[in-house]
Amino acid sequence: MMDASFVSATRDSYDAIAAEYADMVAPYLDRMPLDRALLTAFAELVRAGGNGPVADVGCGPGHVTVLLNHLGLDAFGIDLSPEMVALARRTYPDLRFEEGSMLALDLQDASLGGLLAYYSIIHIPWERRPQVFAEFHRALAPGGLLMLGFQIGDERGHRAEFCGKTVSLDWYRQRPDEVADLLREAGFELWMTAVREPEATDKTAQGCLIARKSMNS
Repeated sequence: MMDASFVSATRDSYDAIAAEYADMVAPYLDRMPLDRALLTAFAELVRAGGNGPVADVGCGPGHVTVLLNHLGLDAFGIDLSPEMVALARRTYPDLRFEEGSMLALDLQDASLGGLLAYYSIIHIPWERRPQVFAEFHRALAPGGLLMLGFQIGDERGHRAEFCGKTVSLDWYRQRPDEVADLLREAGFELWMTAVREPEATDKTAQGCLIARKSMNS
C-alpha cells in the first residue's frame, strides 16, 4: 500500500489549492480540440459497450466529469482531496462526487463500464502503477474501457509552490510503451495509443491510452 505520508501530502496540497487549481483548469478543454475528441471517442466506446457507470478518478473540480455527463455517460467523480470534492459538488450539484484513493477504490468488483484517469496517475510513484492498474481492472466490468492521460517523459520532480501557496507534490512523467506493457500485465487489451506534440504552455508531449478489460476476465 502507499505510505500515509505520500497520500497525506498529495491530499493536503490539493486541499490547499482547490480554488486556484479549479480556476486554472476551467478553460483547458475549451482550447484543446484533440483532447475533447479523444474523450468523445472514449464516451462512444463506453456507450457501445453498454454504457455502464463511469468513474472519473482524480476528478479534481469536476470539469471533465461534467463533460463525460454531457457526452451521455453515467459519470461520477472520485478524488483524494475533500476540498476538491466539496468544490465539485457545489459547482455541479446534479452530479455525484466522492472522496477516495485510486489505490483502493470503494467500488464493487466489475461495477464500471468505464474509468477515466485524466492526468491523475502523474502523482503515483512509478513502482506503484501496477497496484493502481490492478485496482482499475478489478473495478471495471468485462469489456469495460480505461482511458489514461499523462505527460510523456522519463522525468520525476517535486513541486513546492502553486499560486503562492506551499504544496508538496511529487510528479512523474510516463512512457506510453511502458504504461501499455503494465496495462497488459494487469489484464487489459490495449486499444489505442495517441501522442500529442507540445502546444501552448505544454512542456512536453502528452500521451493518451485507451484499453479494454477482456470479456473473459
